[in-house]
Amino acid sequence: MKRTFTLIALFLIAAVSGMAQDFATLYENMSPSVVTIMVKEHHARASNNSRGVSMVSSEGLGSGVLINEKGDIWTAAHVVLLAEEVVVHFASGEQIPAKVITTNATADVALIRLLWMPKKFKVAKVAPSSEVNIGDKIFIIGAPFGLERSLSVGYISGRLDEKGNQYAFSKSEYFQTDASINHGNSGGPMFNTKGEVIGVVSSILSQSGGFDGIGFVVTSDICKLHLEGEQPFWYGAEFEVIGGELRNIFNLPQEMGLLVKKVAAGSPAALSGLRPGIYKSKIEGQEFLLGGDIIIKIGEIVVEPKMDLKAIEDYLAGLKSNEVFYVTVLRAGNEVKLTGVVP
Repeated sequence: MKRTFTLIALFLIAAVSGMAQDFATLYENMSPSVVTIMVKEHHARASNNSRGVSMVSSEGLGSGVLINEKGDIWTAAHVVLLAEEVVVHFASGEQIPAKVITTNATADVALIRLLWMPKKFKVAKVAPSSEVNIGDKIFIIGAPFGLERSLSVGYISGRLDEKGNQYAFSKSEYFQTDASINHGNSGGPMFNTKGEVIGVVSSILSQSGGFDGIGFVVTSDICKLHLEGEQPFWYGAEFEVIGGELRNIFNLPQEMGLLVKKVAAGSPAALSGLRPGIYKSKIEGQEFLLGGDIIIKIGEIVVEPKMDLKAIEDYLAGLKSNEVFYVTVLRAGNEVKLTGVVP
């Protein structure tokens, strides 16, 4: 009996040792494909100067993963949504500027592209997330609190179609995980035990402000859906959906609109004349940035609860570089048609 216990113990020790070695090898192989993304933003805020508006600068931090030799990097939309400047840091120490190609705020995924390729790089392979099961072992590499290429290990805890959005403007799907996620991990890759990308880190569910054991990761299938092929160009603005009872408070002439919260300096939205909110306000406990435009029409498509989302995506994705686009907004009670140019 004693010999049996000894054999079992030796087997367990060997198994744990092998698992640790496997993750050490996986980390060494895949870490070079993971990047840290530094972002600079400029946006309007209310001030005491003569115009009542000033420009505020801020810096952001996130992670990403290189997915092809063209210099395309997957990351989270909220990392680069309002970026005026993006710089990508590689494991080799190289720092290369990048431009935002497309973002999908609802699904929280974005594609950025390097202006040139680094001398040393590693491209990650993407696997179908449809083949991932609850209980699968996974690992995440990112830059929590700026600690670049940090490793965390965990399991797939669940699968969600959305996270309670009142209006879903596009298809979304998330893995739930217990792998540690903190500020700076956003946009970083989740890998399976083969070293393949199966998702991009999005957010955490927290009561403490730190990681409480529940994180959400956009599945690779959703990343492919929104980031591959012809996609809407990066607009450079953040919105808040206005509908229901709020429609009357904002005097909307229709059932729904998109309240403009922030506009990235130098973006197509800014160059078209779109105005962001500048005054922080609360309505029934919900925070809003007021004083900006409310988008009521994109091209000729009216913003409404049952609008044809595919038609909007096709309209925006079909626009070529230097082509003109139109957005109609409600500004101080009047409809204003804005004209912009695709970058």
